[in-house]
Amino acid sequence: MSSDPIYHWSKLSSAKWQDAWEERFHAIEDTSIVINEFPDKKTIRVEAYCRHEEQAEKIKEQFGGSIRKIADRDWVAFSAPESPPVIVRDKFLVTPDADEERLAKIRAANANRDVLLIPAEMAFGTGDHATTATCLRMMCDLVAEGSLPEGFRMLDLGCGSGILSIAAMKLGSSKAVGTDYDEAAVRISKENVKRNGLSDGDIHFEQADVTTWSPEGGEKFDLICANIFADVLCQTLPNATGWLASDGAMILSGILEDHLEDVVEASAASGLAIRERRQRGKWVTLLAVW
Repeated sequence: MSSDPIYHWSKLSSAKWQDAWEERFHAIEDTSIVINEFPDKKTIRVEAYCRHEEQAEKIKEQFGGSIRKIADRDWVAFSAPESPPVIVRDKFLVTPDADEERLAKIRAANANRDVLLIPAEMAFGTGDHATTATCLRMMCDLVAEGSLPEGFRMLDLGCGSGILSIAAMKLGSSKAVGTDYDEAAVRISKENVKRNGLSDGDIHFEQADVTTWSPEGGEKFDLICANIFADVLCQTLPNATGWLASDGAMILSGILEDHLEDVVEASAASGLAIRERRQRGKWVTLLAVW
């Protein structure tokens, strides 16, 4: 048993946001989430157990709630196993391991792949969640089959950790623009650009509400990735289709199976056709084209 304290964060929330909480806390380093349901089915209590007080304070700063210290608990009982690296086709290996010696070994063992370093932090998109991994695979497939023009322009709606924008540049994009409503996500995305050997000039990230944002000068993109929740996606599609090039493609993800029909209907109403559907567990990713 360990004598180190555990820091416990908790907050009450509407039950309709349960899946959002699960994805938000997915793979955050040294943090384990527990969601408690109540008999009325309308309210949940979201709890996070953190090894470090600083991590608990970051969660409280971002989401509110309260923190208490729990002494003399066995952290192993609360910890999730470390996620293995994620292999994406023959192109990428995604790892959260920033240790220079181990990272060097990973790169040496994967000389034919680009190694993407995406540490687990308070942002969506560490690579091992079903939605992010499927987006990465679909991007690789589009490039491999020649469906995107050389030097394609990419828009990343809900950039999270910035992983999709970074991957796009590695796949040959000439320009990537990423937006997220979360200020921390934008900051983390910019840090991950440097971690992965790219410069600030390669990718532009900005804090914005995707339902009201529009690209500067009416710019259009060959590929738009939107890994965001279905309700936001449905609100965004009428505007987002105006940013898509005439021969462009949209990857729509973050869609729970229960909300799939809403997104399909919103896509059709915006003039898009669903070319492909991929599903992992309860999460669905769509490829939409004109």
